[in-house]
Amino acid sequence: MPAFRELSQHISDIAENGIKAGANCIEIEVSEDSAQDLLSLIIRDNGSGMSPDMVARVADPWVTTRTTRKVGLGIPFFKQTAEMCGGTFTITSELGRGTSTGATFKLHHIDRPPLGDLAGTLLCLIVGNPQVDFVLRYQRDGEVFELDTRDIKAVLGEDVPLSDPEVLAYLRETLQGLPQGVA
Repeated sequence: MPAFRELSQHISDIAENGIKAGANCIEIEVSEDSAQDLLSLIIRDNGSGMSPDMVARVADPWVTTRTTRKVGLGIPFFKQTAEMCGGTFTITSELGRGTSTGATFKLHHIDRPPLGDLAGTLLCLIVGNPQVDFVLRYQRDGEVFELDTRDIKAVLGEDVPLSDPEVLAYLRETLQGLPQGVA
């Protein structure tokens, strides 16, 4: 049984991997297509990337770059969850350019975990990593929601951090605009 109960936890884990790899921009794409019964997640970073050998082995739970433990379960569980729900898993990476991790799921598969609190996940990533820019693109049956922290930072200037209480309130309100769905 996968360790994460919601897909947003996988998104957070993969984004954190990118941040640890030195990324200063994380792109998250979520796409629901009811007509094709498909949910797609893609997380891209511009971090240090991985060698072809590491990409080939990253879905093995016994392979990790961590020094605090000997197993890495995030990517293997994400892959397992996607495949168990009639979907696919992909990972591509290039040294010095970053990594793209993606998965598809049958939208209405009985075993597919719910998306979870995507707004809360994104807020935690933004506040916890002020040096990183985040781009969210959420598409549901043609309806598109986009948020790019670079745009917000450009309006605020350098003196107002995204963790400012008024900015956080704005971000929470804005993220309430996420399309409802993917129970």
